[in-house]
Amino acid sequence: MHPLDKAARVAGAIYLCEIAIGPFSLIYVPSALFVSGNAGATAHNILTHEMLFRFGIAADLLCGLLALFLVLSLYRLFKGVDGDRAVLVVVLGGLMVTPIFFVNALNWVAALILVRGADFLNAFDQPQREALAMLFIRLHGQGNDVNEIFWGLWLFPFGALVMQSGFLPRLLGLWLIAGGFAYLALSVSSLLAPRYADLAFGIAQPALFGEIAIALWLTIKGAKVRPEPHADAPFGLQH
Repeated sequence: MHPLDKAARVAGAIYLCEIAIGPFSLIYVPSALFVSGNAGATAHNILTHEMLFRFGIAADLLCGLLALFLVLSLYRLFKGVDGDRAVLVVVLGGLMVTPIFFVNALNWVAALILVRGADFLNAFDQPQREALAMLFIRLHGQGNDVNEIFWGLWLFPFGALVMQSGFLPRLLGLWLIAGGFAYLALSVSSLLAPRYADLAFGIAQPALFGEIAIALWLTIKGAKVRPEPHADAPFGLQH
């Protein structure tokens, strides 16, 4: 297998793993455990399904690690296309995203400590602990809203590299850039106009599928490697 094709398939496999794990903590755990406006019910659900909540924390940490490995694998794939843009992919998609994932996981760790009611928390009564736990859960959600800024920004150099590469379809690059604008719109709507967040998500969703498309393409199709001309071939027969 050509090194370029191998690098593409490795990056695609890591990308697919992150895409598969991400919705678990972003969507499934909140929908299964959190009750909007009811701190008591939310605390009860976390205690009843504590292992599920812990898996959500682990998923956050794993996504942070995978994001770092992904951008490093993409740097290896695209450094020959445009080194500066490849570095931007690493900085925006890994060095900025990964720390936020890790810090954000601590919000759920704090919420779990509060609902379990450790001895040193006896100064707070149960409703106070539950309210504080809900605060940290909200902070986790706001942390994801902030991280969406970088989820969007890194797609711009990534999409440009795909379009410039010559070994991946240009359409996928355009789709990624559209996804970058979609993530930025989602972040802005969540932070500045939360009442429209659900509407914005519904509108932006088709653009977000570009990441799934590029991950599948990299994993299944790899990179289209152009054959190199043979040095000993007559000039007219070289391709």
